[in-house]
Amino acid sequence: MRLTVIGSGDAFGSGGRHNTCFHLAAGERTVLVDCGASAPVGLRARNIDPNSIDAIILSHLHGDHFGGIPFLMLDGQYLSRRERPLLFAGPPGTAERINAAMEVFYPNSTATKYRFPWSVVEIPVGVPTGILGLNVVSTEVLHSSGAPSTALRVADGQKTFAYSGDTQWTDALLPVAAGADLFIVECYEYERELTGHMNWKTIKQRLADFTARRVMLTHMNHTMLARLDEARAAGVLIAEDGLVLDL
Repeated sequence: MRLTVIGSGDAFGSGGRHNTCFHLAAGERTVLVDCGASAPVGLRARNIDPNSIDAIILSHLHGDHFGGIPFLMLDGQYLSRRERPLLFAGPPGTAERINAAMEVFYPNSTATKYRFPWSVVEIPVGVPTGILGLNVVSTEVLHSSGAPSTALRVADGQKTFAYSGDTQWTDALLPVAAGADLFIVECYEYERELTGHMNWKTIKQRLADFTARRVMLTHMNHTMLARLDEARAAGVLIAEDGLVLDL
């Protein structure tokens, strides 16, 4: 399994980083984990053809995590002339929210007869779900998004990618990280306590409890970006747009 970080930024593009988007190549399948509003730009910047993507797996339904979908749909229809099927998978409520976003950005786009087949699968929280040969398990976390916000484990039978999504601290993250080849955890703030988001002070205290092989920080604001040397010294990886890592 190979990870390419398309976007490692927060909702505000702190540090000039794109919104959250992780590209996973697992066997014959290519998926995105989250697809923030700037994801289409990030994909083009990395010379990744959007038409090569088989599925988009969503942690939660905020614009910096799924807002790129309407643009990818129109790209496939009108510019790149996609023919390959595209699957969206996310928490309960995903189908309704994708349709709503498409109608807000491009009215009547949900009535378009698309040149490529596309579908939506809603992943029941806590229930292992097969997504194009990958095993996906979600865990509900603490982040208000109008639908369940989840952490994710994505496994291809050999490697496991784990991701916190956006959340404040919850012990529910421990089994998500356990045994994963890589656990990516959001670290929005350096030390300030915020509802729905994590800070480095808390992560550092609990770092030994994450039993993943490697831990990577993402979704950082300016307070955390100014202290990356401290995080690296603690042994964690730092997500950077364009980073490529074999799990």
